[in-house]
Amino acid sequence: MVKAAAGPGGAALGPGLLLAALGSVAFSGKAIIVKLAYRHGVDAVTLIMYRMLFALPLFLALAWWAGRGQPALTARDWRVVVGLGFCGYYLASFLDFAGLQFISASLERLILYMTPTLVLLLGALLFGRRVSARQLVALAVSYGGVLLVFGRELERLGPQTLLGAALVLGSALSYAVYLVYSGQEVRRLGALRLTGLATSVACLLCIAQFLLLRPLAAAEVAPAVIWLSLLNAGLCTFAPVLMVMMAIERIGAAAVAQTGMIGPLSTIIMGVLILGEPFTAWILAGTALVLAGVWLLTRVR
Repeated sequence: MVKAAAGPGGAALGPGLLLAALGSVAFSGKAIIVKLAYRHGVDAVTLIMYRMLFALPLFLALAWWAGRGQPALTARDWRVVVGLGFCGYYLASFLDFAGLQFISASLERLILYMTPTLVLLLGALLFGRRVSARQLVALAVSYGGVLLVFGRELERLGPQTLLGAALVLGSALSYAVYLVYSGQEVRRLGALRLTGLATSVACLLCIAQFLLLRPLAAAEVAPAVIWLSLLNAGLCTFAPVLMVMMAIERIGAAAVAQTGMIGPLSTIIMGVLILGEPFTAWILAGTALVLAGVWLLTRVR
């Protein structure tokens, strides 16, 4: 049996890299599924409700399994879990789904991939952490790549691109806040238990949002939306969480983060092949800049 402590040079390298790559590709497929579902006339509130409804039993099971034999949560733990679930999974997911109504899957993935840079900026603003010159260069490269693709989409899709990009950027910022504040709770509860609990909270919030904002009749959607939501909940939401966590156990967070760079590339490829989105030199150049910036940032850190 391979121990979790095995490093990149150990026997866990191959399986760890495979898990990290599959998790990144599976998570990237979420944008493709959402874009396909929008073709059936469903709105963001209803679509995210179905995704979270189907994902809820999976994450409840994960929270129970990871919490076996662990101390019960205190009132303070529950407050933190609810807060992290709200910003890290509910708000981030809703803003992402809403933004995908207006921009391509390729641009959405590039914006979300800037999350590490937002974590760095939040650390500087909230905690006064120093940002080095090399980190500033990495930030400039990443944001330059996103602006390059954004400018081309603004020409192609019009002013709605600005709204969509702002919503997805809000999603990335919300998830960055989750990452910044979840460190202590991860050490207290463990990554899997916290993820299961926080995501379960987000699932309940998304279902409650639908019940408050939509009549029950709005739940009547095309059968394709149901099947796409099932696929989204299982393959593109729950499975990537497990695969990435298992990969981190085998090869470490740094190697998983660098393997995750295939995510934007896989989204672009799936967007072209499945959605018929254009593939241009501008998208290729912008993607290369974003990946280069994030790679530089991980090397500096």
